[in-house]
Amino acid sequence: MTTLGPDGVVNAAPFSFFNVLGANPPIVGFCPGDREDGTPKDTARNIRLTHEFVVNLVDEAWAEAMNVTAASLPYGASELESAGLSTAPSSMVKAPRIAASPASLECTEWGTLQIGGNRLVIGLVKRLHLRDELFDPKTQRIRSELFHVIGRIGQSALVLPHIGPF
Repeated sequence: MTTLGPDGVVNAAPFSFFNVLGANPPIVGFCPGDREDGTPKDTARNIRLTHEFVVNLVDEAWAEAMNVTAASLPYGASELESAGLSTAPSSMVKAPRIAASPASLECTEWGTLQIGGNRLVIGLVKRLHLRDELFDPKTQRIRSELFHVIGRIGQSALVLPHIGPF
């Protein structure tokens, strides 16, 4: 995820607990945790302030950079430089997307649910960015054989099997 702090600093963080939840309207959900002292991590804090975020899907080439963005930095410090990542402007939200991402979902916060010690952020997808070679204009589908998306489970990247179109 990328978010933008009130001071203009871009925060980037990976999430183990993320999923596409529906198609009409397109919605996503993820669960940002708290720091050890109980304060919300930067992603949750920035979304609370701006109500916007970008989901940046990761492919195998960027697995290590994704893990680097998991560093616990002080609020207002950006993980992008240490991960060797650059951004590209978004078109519907202020938070930028990660330029190397094969797919990015620009989102606005629909709502945040507090369920016990869990915080579930639900976002409405406003725009999808997809690498040109990953889209088949004839079938209007994602070329899943070329889309080698990975996920983060705990402390490391997990290569997922090829997924179908969504």
